[in-house]
Amino acid sequence: MRALLQRVSGGSVTVEERTVGEISTGLVVLLGVAEGDGEEEARWLVRKMVELRIFEDGEGRMNLSLADVGGEVLLVSQFTLLADTRKGRRPSFTRAAPPDVGRALYGRTTELLREAGVAVATGEFGARMLVEIRNEGPVTILLDSDDRNRPRSG
Repeated sequence: MRALLQRVSGGSVTVEERTVGEISTGLVVLLGVAEGDGEEEARWLVRKMVELRIFEDGEGRMNLSLADVGGEVLLVSQFTLLADTRKGRRPSFTRAAPPDVGRALYGRTTELLREAGVAVATGEFGARMLVEIRNEGPVTILLDSDDRNRPRSG
């Protein structure tokens, strides 16, 4: 699974001219589910999202987590995060999970965030969405569950 986190002062998702999800302070998370992903990957990503210290403290240092600031999450399905652009000019999405698997893990990620005490708004899986993001900082971080078992270098 891949999650692109953006620290925001607000974000919203509109589908067919109606707002389906909206948050104030927190994270807009674009979530891509890969073939072979499951519960373990979802749990790892949720823990990272909730505990990653990317919000500023009183001294302006990124020292606080989503949980520390009581932030919200706007979770948006984004299979294009799995794009393979190594060959040609048209991206391949063969690494993305089939829609039924993607939908299930997107839903499970939403549940896990709520179980962690986070207020969650969502987009609409599979819909054409207009996503508005007020990125603060800007702070944008890519999480990839494939990295969870890789040793750190340096």
